[in-house]
Amino acid sequence: MTPAGPAGPRRGLLRPRRLRPGDRVAIVAPSGPVPRELLDAGLDILRGWDLDPQVMPHVLDVHPRLDHLAGTDADRARDLTDAWCDPAVAAVLAARGGYGAQRTVDLLDWEALRAAGPKAFVGYSDITALHGAVAARLGQATVHGPMPATASFLKDAATQDHLRRTLLAPETVTGIAPAGARTLVPGRARGTTFGGCLSLLAGESGVRGRRPACPDGGGILLLEDVGEKPYRIDGYLTHLLRSGELDGVTGIALGSWHDCGPYEEVRAVLLDRLAPLGVPVVEELGFGHGPATLTLPLGVPAVLDADACVLTLEETALA
Repeated sequence: MTPAGPAGPRRGLLRPRRLRPGDRVAIVAPSGPVPRELLDAGLDILRGWDLDPQVMPHVLDVHPRLDHLAGTDADRARDLTDAWCDPAVAAVLAARGGYGAQRTVDLLDWEALRAAGPKAFVGYSDITALHGAVAARLGQATVHGPMPATASFLKDAATQDHLRRTLLAPETVTGIAPAGARTLVPGRARGTTFGGCLSLLAGESGVRGRRPACPDGGGILLLEDVGEKPYRIDGYLTHLLRSGELDGVTGIALGSWHDCGPYEEVRAVLLDRLAPLGVPVVEELGFGHGPATLTLPLGVPAVLDADACVLTLEETALA
């Protein structure tokens, strides 16, 4: 069994403040094109939480030549920078994932973002690239959570509720223990949460100027993905292992592997690649690309109890 480490909380990254009724939240599209009808439905849900969503100017754009992108790289990056730097905006939410966030990372005005101070930032999937960049360049915790123009957010009440409470009442969601979670490797560990979409983490490995993924002092790695065959999952994990990106990992929480093939085949790969690390591993923790998804903060200290299948946050997602 892996020990949990010293008693008492471990300091994570700087946390932005929690949201309050009436707060303005900016919607950005750093990645793929956003369907208007899905966005409109998501905005109505946010308004029902007594939030004031503001859609940035280029959210509904489509790149003039590359129709897998929501507008040009420069416009997508400008929207995110402008939203973050607006003092009237309390949070920045990605409308959806897809592909393209990596293309904006080096176009963001990081000095301006740092000067603006911490701000709640929400998304998952391709947004993993931005989560990592915010952690590395701003030293700030972020939120791996559902996005307003996606099916899981629009169709699943539990998905909506978990994000709402994370943003507005984070003290009510410090224990992550979905009914379907199972022990893959037993044990108990403490560390700072990090990670996200496996293929994005592998793609970011070795990028010039980027610090290693695992937080100093040890990290609890969150992993999930969608539409990747088991052999590709094997390749991504092998790349992370060989590159040293998983050095210092103290525990691993696995989310959904939707449309990745028969789960027992995926499970066999996860066990083969991760069990030799000798750290606790919980599977099916309920976050990621599935039809329902839980919200998990990145950059906060937590304890993973793989025997009880519980991830306990030692600090709330937002301060």
